[in-house]
Amino acid sequence: MKINLISVGTKMPAWVEQGVQEYSKRLPAEFSFNCIEVPLGKRGKSSSIEQAMRQEEEALLARISPRDHVVALDVQGKVLSTEAMAARISQIRDDGRHLSLLVGGPDGLTPACLQRADERWSLSALTLPHPLVRTVMAEQIYRVWSLLSGHPYHRA
Repeated sequence: MKINLISVGTKMPAWVEQGVQEYSKRLPAEFSFNCIEVPLGKRGKSSSIEQAMRQEEEALLARISPRDHVVALDVQGKVLSTEAMAARISQIRDDGRHLSLLVGGPDGLTPACLQRADERWSLSALTLPHPLVRTVMAEQIYRVWSLLSGHPYHRA
């Protein structure tokens, strides 16, 4: 199973890249986690927020394969425990699908991205900064794998 976190924004701090790499390298090839960055839409005097979000939308949707199960990470999405996330990802894997997790830019995901999503998950009622979302998701995917494989990392 391939799990892609497709996120708006580039040039993350070194600690983000190190955290994502640390958890990604712990995963076996058959349960891979990749962070795919798309550029932030241009915002400024000559372009509107809607134009910027459309640029982000096009870039995000272009990186999704037709058979991917798509989850929009959205503050209004369903809150899952780690165990519930593991069960859900196990179902997606058993269906023979890959997982694409979408993270919008500073103004969120467009209606088209939300419509393309098969479901929406919330990591927290808090608004989390994008660098932290990447690190948290990398760790949670590793934790999900550890739960599904009986590895002792998850002891809750």
